[in-house]
Amino acid sequence: MEDDDRPRPKGDAASKLSAEDLAPYSQDELTVRIALLEAEIARVEAHRDKAAAHMAAADALFGKKGN
Repeated sequence: MEDDDRPRPKGDAASKLSAEDLAPYSQDELTVRIALLEAEIARVEAHRDKAAAHMAAADALFGKKGN
């Protein structure tokens, strides 16, 4: 069972990435990094969309919580 109401840990991967100094990277390395980040964004969006569809199906079947 997932604990969605737990607080997210501080210093998650996205926070660490945003704080990283990019100066040491070459243009080619930055291009590769951008491609990897874009792929990760697509993966997260797909997961979000799947979770939203799952929630919508549950709401349709059982009714929304709180009603």
